[in-house]
Amino acid sequence: MAKLTKDQVLKLAALSRLQLTEDEVVQFQDELSSILEYVEQLESVDVTGLKPATQVGGLQDVMRPDEVVSYQAQPEELRKVPPQSEGNYIKVGRMIG
Repeated sequence: MAKLTKDQVLKLAALSRLQLTEDEVVQFQDELSSILEYVEQLESVDVTGLKPATQVGGLQDVMRPDEVVSYQAQPEELRKVPPQSEGNYIKVGRMIG
């Protein structure tokens, strides 16, 4: 592939909503062109007969079934903890001055 033109880099920058200086345009011309050359290399590799890799770490099933855990704290017991309460509510000092 030929090197990206200045106009192509500016169009990509506009689509990405980036404002580039002239030096950055030249820099990205070189960098993006080398990335595209590498992608062309990857496209030329023969992958016929290979299965798609969906998991490369060897993990089988990382999901576990949900289990209900009872921590044995009942609401009635928790309402006894604060220094002041009224009915089902915790009484606190005035927050707005």
